[in-house]
Amino acid sequence: MGNYINVGNAAFTLSRNSEYVDKSGLISVVNSTINTENFFSLVTRPRRFGKTMAAKMLCAYYDWSCDSRALFDDLQIASDPSYEQHLNKYPVIYLDISDFVTEIKDETIVRQIQQSLKQDIHQEYPEVPLKEDESLMIYLTRVIDATKQKFIFIIDEWDGILREFEGNKTVVDEYVNFLRRLFKSGQTAKVFAGAYITGILPIKKYDTQSALNNFWEYSMVEPMNMAPYFGFTVDEVQNLAEKYGMDYRELEKWYDGYQIGAASQMFNPNSVMKALNARFCKSYWSSTGAFDSVASYIHRNYKGLKDSVIALLSGAHIHVNTTKFQNDISIVRNRDEVLTVLIHLGYLTFDRYHDECYVPNREVEGELRNAVEETDWDIVIDAIARSERLLQATIAGRADIVAEGIDAIHSKETSILSYNDENSLACVVSLAYYYARNDYIIHREMPTGYGFADLVFRPRKNVDKPALIVELKQGHSAEEAIQQIKDRKYVEQVREDTSDILLVGINYDEKTKQHTCIIEKA
Repeated sequence: MGNYINVGNAAFTLSRNSEYVDKSGLISVVNSTINTENFFSLVTRPRRFGKTMAAKMLCAYYDWSCDSRALFDDLQIASDPSYEQHLNKYPVIYLDISDFVTEIKDETIVRQIQQSLKQDIHQEYPEVPLKEDESLMIYLTRVIDATKQKFIFIIDEWDGILREFEGNKTVVDEYVNFLRRLFKSGQTAKVFAGAYITGILPIKKYDTQSALNNFWEYSMVEPMNMAPYFGFTVDEVQNLAEKYGMDYRELEKWYDGYQIGAASQMFNPNSVMKALNARFCKSYWSSTGAFDSVASYIHRNYKGLKDSVIALLSGAHIHVNTTKFQNDISIVRNRDEVLTVLIHLGYLTFDRYHDECYVPNREVEGELRNAVEETDWDIVIDAIARSERLLQATIAGRADIVAEGIDAIHSKETSILSYNDENSLACVVSLAYYYARNDYIIHREMPTGYGFADLVFRPRKNVDKPALIVELKQGHSAEEAIQQIKDRKYVEQVREDTSDILLVGINYDEKTKQHTCIIEKA
């Protein structure tokens, strides 16, 4: 057993000895690529989304230096036709880039990675002499010539060098060329039966072309058939909630909301497990270490970014073009690229059917709000601070205070959004009611009766507060907004949950720059 080759199954054994959610179906996807033209897999997802767990599972399954049958016989993969074919059948090279970036801070890092791998592999194959200046790929080719046995190569945190050496073109280019020499040369198919690489960012692009365009890239933007293995599913979390005696709906509120490909409800696995162990839901996201990067991106305030972040905090879905980002965090040039980075980091989720992003859950929403508070967007911070008083005024029926409160947030002096339609008004009003997220599930454009109510606030379980149906108008009147709620029977569906309902009509007058409000009991 070496440091980088044939590391065995000890790491995955620890996982199996702990609370383990079966994600072994991932192995069948990788098995389908072995010794085919598509044997290069790059799987990227945020920190704390199980990347390393998956890599250790694959090591344990493929590594021929150990017997892993007992670890897998009771898992999903055991019923797959490919199970026996590849179980413990390959020499496996396992490289965790984070081991190097935490120790090596200079431009020798790529050279030292190659040297460490060559020395470790040579200990496994002492009969194949190691030449001092030859590349890793040349040495591996000579090992294959001697053994006739292809390798599986697994790299964890592949993009650690790009993140640690952000902006250092010399190191980044040397590292990318090292990967190209391994996985895009004339000897690649001869040396490797399969390659599985994981990290946060997809492979760096040069112009519009991926540096390793022969890899199948499974990402938060385009997970393809890897989607079920990116996080926990609804069924998995419901089973865990029952086992640990926790309220599933509370876990859902905090950690659900990721739309990963066709999987519309995916949970952050690390946060779910921490909440189960603590028997308490809160934000465990701050431990990911990405907060400083997010705050710095938001602080750049590219054109349109501020409005987009305000809309995202208000619960809106924002159109984003994810195709131009070069998968290099040192090259972020505009609003779309910032939003794309936030998708890869897990601060936003992506609806690929509509090319839209949004904030997935309460945990991430809180961290995004904290990032905004690191900026100089005082009006946004003030709006969040005022939001508790606004909710109290609404429940108390103080329409005058509600109108004044929204006026203060969208003032003539410091306009956080330029109103051009009722959607912009909805963003500001949603932000004004930010505090309500603690007690309410907030729906935008909720289908009710004979139309769509602009905003519906449904009380969470065990919350003794009225439901709110909010209709917004621009250039009309608050009376018209209330009448629309009644005429289109928006109340009927909400009444299924509670009979305590308040109707809230809000109008914005472009001439006076004032909001008016009417609040009635349904």
